[in-house]
Amino acid sequence: MSTNQFSTFLVDDRLYGVNIRVVQEITKSMAVTEVPLSPLHIKGLINLRGQIATAVGLRELFEISSSDKESGKINVVCKSEAYLLSLVVDEVGDVLELDDVLFDPTPETVSLGVSKFMSGVYKLPDNLLSVIDIQKIIDFLNV
Repeated sequence: MSTNQFSTFLVDDRLYGVNIRVVQEITKSMAVTEVPLSPLHIKGLINLRGQIATAVGLRELFEISSSDKESGKINVVCKSEAYLLSLVVDEVGDVLELDDVLFDPTPETVSLGVSKFMSGVYKLPDNLLSVIDIQKIIDFLNV
């Protein structure tokens, strides 16, 4: 049996996760330098000890309407070969180790605003973990 570990977080009370291998660190809200004329989901740039990361608001990227909750307090900093991306989320969750037999493709009921950034879902006993593919977000940002 094969398992994967995921760093989980909440956006508007929905559970999401990214593979732990791409997570560099998790930080509280940091100073953001805004980028003029950038799309709404680009919060700006943050400086992580000399490394520059693009801060992406997942609430805006996933087209989730704002709630009364104060959002954007946590940065889940993810790395790819060439990019550093900070996912701005509402709340951080646990690291989960999940068996691949629990994995399913992204359901058709998931809105396109979210599903185009997902690789699938894990069925948990009391929830559904939507797995975010960081490379899909990077590809979208570079279009």
